Amino acid sequence: MEAPSGDRGVAMAVRIAALVAADHQRWLELARGYKAFYKTPVSDAEYAHAWKRLLGSDRVWGLGARLDGQLVGITHYLFHTGTWNNEVCYLQDLFVDPAVRGRGVAQALIEAVAGAARERGADRLYWLTQTDNATARALYDKVAKYNDFIRYDYPLQLAVV
Repeated sequence: MEAPSGDRGVAMAVRIAALVAADHQRWLELARGYKAFYKTPVSDAEYAHAWKRLLGSDRVWGLGARLDGQLVGITHYLFHTGTWNNEVCYLQDLFVDPAVRGRGVAQALIEAVAGAARERGADRLYWLTQTDNATARALYDKVAKYNDFIRYDYPLQLAVV
């Protein structure tokens, strides 16, 4: 899938495709950048497990965005049921190399996930971001509707003292 993109008047095509084994090293760099942005510690074993699941289509899927053949953005998504919906698509992670932001990469990734959701017959596509992520929210406010929800996380693991 390709989406047009602009860079100082020069047209460039963003190519979106499923992640493949050869993407591993660059995916790892981008995934680490994503987790660092959100200050989420992840072990090497957790990265390895996530990569294995993404390549195996183990209930989660990954797409990569390429500019000039270089992997510059990633997204991970999954499907789940809901009480009021047969199937819903959750765009879990989205990260674009800071060096290429503003070139349509994030929007192309969102549109690709939306296409996968439509293809699967999902009733809805949604995602979360932090309230102070102004850069991402500027795009999200253009392509989706903010619903004014606040997320809470209940700790299921007992704290170790």
